[in-house]
Amino acid sequence: MVVQADLSDAEVDRLFHALADATRRDIVRRTLVGDESVTALAAEYSMSFAAVSKHVAVLEEAGLVTRRPDGRRRLVRADPERLAQAQRLLDAFERVWRHRIDALDSVLSTPTATP
Repeated sequence: MVVQADLSDAEVDRLFHALADATRRDIVRRTLVGDESVTALAAEYSMSFAAVSKHVAVLEEAGLVTRRPDGRRRLVRADPERLAQAQRLLDAFERVWRHRIDALDSVLSTPTATP
């Protein structure tokens, strides 16, 4: 059983690398409900504006958020469809591992003949 993704290996790597960081996951969570400026996002973390901007860039590169200009501000919004892609990929991995565990259970529960 092979996991078939609608994403390339490089895209999967970028996606899960982006989601591996707690600050980036929080940025995605906060921008799912509506647009947030990078400045407003930065105000919530004990790090510099530049550091938050780099987190947003990683998310943007992974396709998890989009950034658009609004006057002098840059508004960030999460892409729910990209999150759904990640969920589908995780679901596929879960099916693979459940299948493997079921196969192992079957092998281990089969009585063996003693000579």
